[in-house]
Amino acid sequence: MAKRISLREFQQDLSNRLAGTKNSTAKPALLAVLAGGEGWLVDLTDTGEILAVPPIAPVPLTHEWFRGLANVRGNLFSVVDFPAFIGLAPVVSSSESRLLLIGSRLGINTALLVSRAIGLRNPDDFEVDPRFQDPRPWVASGLRDSQDRLWKRLSVRHLLGDSRFLDAAHIGH
Repeated sequence: MAKRISLREFQQDLSNRLAGTKNSTAKPALLAVLAGGEGWLVDLTDTGEILAVPPIAPVPLTHEWFRGLANVRGNLFSVVDFPAFIGLAPVVSSSESRLLLIGSRLGINTALLVSRAIGLRNPDDFEVDPRFQDPRPWVASGLRDSQDRLWKRLSVRHLLGDSRFLDAAHIGH
C-alpha cells in the first residue's frame, strides 16, 4: 500500500525542494489547471493550496458562477466556478475537480473551482505567443507548450481587483 502523506507535508516538501533549486535567475513555478477545456497557468507564489472540493454552501441571489462558501480548516472562502465565470460550462463535480485557494496573501479568502489540476510546470517549458490577445486584464499572456497547446496565464492580483469578479450579487440583473 502506498504511503499516505498529508497535504501540509506535501506542501512543505514541495516548498523545501523549490527553495533548494532557487538561484538568482529562477522564475516561480507555474501551477497548471484546466478550466472547462482551457489550460490556465498560475504563478505558484499567487496560490495558497489546491485541494479536493469540500461541501459548498450556496448563497442566494448571486450569479451562477458564484458557487457559495466553503469552510477550509475553519476559514470561509468564497468559491467561484472559474469556467462559468469565463463563459464556459460550469464545473461538473467529480473526483478530479479542485479548489484553488487564491488571495489569502492579500487578505481575500477566495477559491477558484477548476475542472482539474494538472500539476507544476517550469516556466522555461513555455514560449510567449506573440499573436495572443485577450481584452481581460487578468489574462496576463498566452503561452505555448512544446505540443503547441495554448495556455493562458492568470494574473491573480488583477482578477481579484476586477469589478465583475467582485460583484457576485445577482439582484435585478
